[in-house]
Amino acid sequence: MMSTLHPPREPELLHPPVPERARAARATDFLTWLRDHHKADLASWDELRAWSVDSLEDFWESVREYFGVRFHTPAEKVLTTREMPGARWFPGATLNYAEHALGRAEDAETVAVVAHSQTREPVELTFAELAERVRRVRAGLRRLGVGRGDRVAGYLPNIPETLVAYLATASLGAVWAACAPEFGPRSVHDRFGQVEPKVLLAVAGYTYGDKEADKRAEVAEIRAGLPGLRHVVHVPYGPHTLDQAVPWADLLADTDEPLAFEPVPFDHPLCVLFSSGTTGLPKAIVHGHGGLLLEHLKNHALHWDLGPGDRLLWFSTTAWMMWNTLVSALLVRSSIVMIDGNPLHPGPGEQWRLAERTGATLMGASPGYLMACRKEGMRPAEEFGLSRLRQIGVAGSPFPPEGARWVARQFGSRVLLNVGSGGTDVCTGLVQASPLTPVYAGEMSGPSLAVDVKAFDRDGEAVVGELGELVITSPMPSMPVGLWGDRDGSRLRDAYFSAYPGAFRFGDWCRFSTAGSCLITGRSDATLNRGGVRLGTGEFYRVLQDADEITDSVVVHLEDPAGGMGELLLFVVPSPGTTFDDGLRRRLSSRIRSALSPRHVPDRIVAVPSVPYSRTGKKLEVPVKRILLGADPAVVASPGALVDPSALDAFARYGRRRAEEAR
Repeated sequence: MMSTLHPPREPELLHPPVPERARAARATDFLTWLRDHHKADLASWDELRAWSVDSLEDFWESVREYFGVRFHTPAEKVLTTREMPGARWFPGATLNYAEHALGRAEDAETVAVVAHSQTREPVELTFAELAERVRRVRAGLRRLGVGRGDRVAGYLPNIPETLVAYLATASLGAVWAACAPEFGPRSVHDRFGQVEPKVLLAVAGYTYGDKEADKRAEVAEIRAGLPGLRHVVHVPYGPHTLDQAVPWADLLADTDEPLAFEPVPFDHPLCVLFSSGTTGLPKAIVHGHGGLLLEHLKNHALHWDLGPGDRLLWFSTTAWMMWNTLVSALLVRSSIVMIDGNPLHPGPGEQWRLAERTGATLMGASPGYLMACRKEGMRPAEEFGLSRLRQIGVAGSPFPPEGARWVARQFGSRVLLNVGSGGTDVCTGLVQASPLTPVYAGEMSGPSLAVDVKAFDRDGEAVVGELGELVITSPMPSMPVGLWGDRDGSRLRDAYFSAYPGAFRFGDWCRFSTAGSCLITGRSDATLNRGGVRLGTGEFYRVLQDADEITDSVVVHLEDPAGGMGELLLFVVPSPGTTFDDGLRRRLSSRIRSALSPRHVPDRIVAVPSVPYSRTGKKLEVPVKRILLGADPAVVASPGALVDPSALDAFARYGRRRAEEAR
């Protein structure tokens, strides 16, 4: 069924590699360095990529050397084994991520952070000022009892204080976790409750566009639901304060304690990122110091072409892996632009205006945002001063060909359109472009360096020219160290390696062309991809299970082929005697919004007689989605395998009605 929606075809070339860009690219300098230092005579990007996969250990050792990664104790080897799970990178080595993020003496007066907010005036910090704040907050966290292995959680927006707390936590060998303050208490408890933080840093509110959000009640509820919590630190932001909290100023108090960096093993936990699956609590994915350090050095310099003098602007909340990726631009001595608030306020031109104001050399954008600019008839290259812009990064959902053509018309080949796809599980891009690759309309240019990614059919065979499961067949340094609390590794194996033993199943549908380009069409499982942020269906069900007015529910997300947010649909079975009306819809939406986040609120809530289940008790979310997209119910689910085969009928009727409305 998926193949008929996306028939095989060769990709449409927007433009080949631009010689001027390729000559100046940091990837070209890396190729020269490899010839001089590793006797690896690689003449092109394609040869570099092939070598990076075939000679995996040599490639990552060369990345370590080229970028001057500092090991406090040397590694015994680069990689223990290529078998997955079980591969370990650089065993014996010790290092610290924060040490590499805070710059060298020669970077001291270089601007590290430019922060724009709708809550307060802009803030700018040099590397020296950032390091000084990290030094003080590191000492402040130590006074609160934080040490190696302890967890520090941030209920914080994308502001410099969050960055300072993250790097201070990392410098101690403690473990960072974050939720954006628009998350409701239930969502926060589902996440922070797993890692049991010792310290929680929080704001009392913020401004989103022209609306003020008071979060004091939510912080109090979050605090009450974390029994192991010893301290709450109030980060001042907006007019409100938190009661019975340690002031941020106490952490920033002057101290003689020097800035130091705890040497930790390569795979020591740096942060826990949360990615929602289809059942249970969100996956608490543990990323290590060394894995994110090496992967982001490679990604930011060789794919994003960032280095000293550059500036990265990519809107993100602290709950998305793009926040950690934004921070890592500091590793290559680029400045970062931190944005908090409504990115479309007061209008869709605001992000371009910020790119102009901050001198961004790489601007990240969602497909939905760029398509909205296209629809508005905007001409960003003419309307804004974007002469420093060299690359536009696009991620979060499929980007249609007409969007890519629009970007090419606006900027020509001067600005690289880098459409990529990756995710929280590896905290990087799996497929994307570089200054040395061609650019295609509607597709990614190809696999990232050292990412052995393929499309698998149902039998686990690699396919080209047809849709398959996106899998990674060789280890990556930034693959999860583990899932928090998964002592025997069983949850990790079940999440990533159960479908195709020895291969890491990512959960996306993809198709590779003979040219090497890649098309991502959406999720292959029931996880919801809402504008690039994955939402677990289980989160909805936990919130709705105590709603007296309904007896059951099923939620699906239908991707927008035009690159928008898509449509989030919640189907509910009303309780006997309950009137299904707009009032009930509003009450359910309010329940979801307050417990989870505004992003979780469905676009439509629809009543159905029953929810389909398999005879093993599994809720059939993927078959429901496929039926809504036009598939025959008898094809997507065998009637004999269902508790009640007639439960699919209502979804088939709704799918037909939806298709008629779209005509």
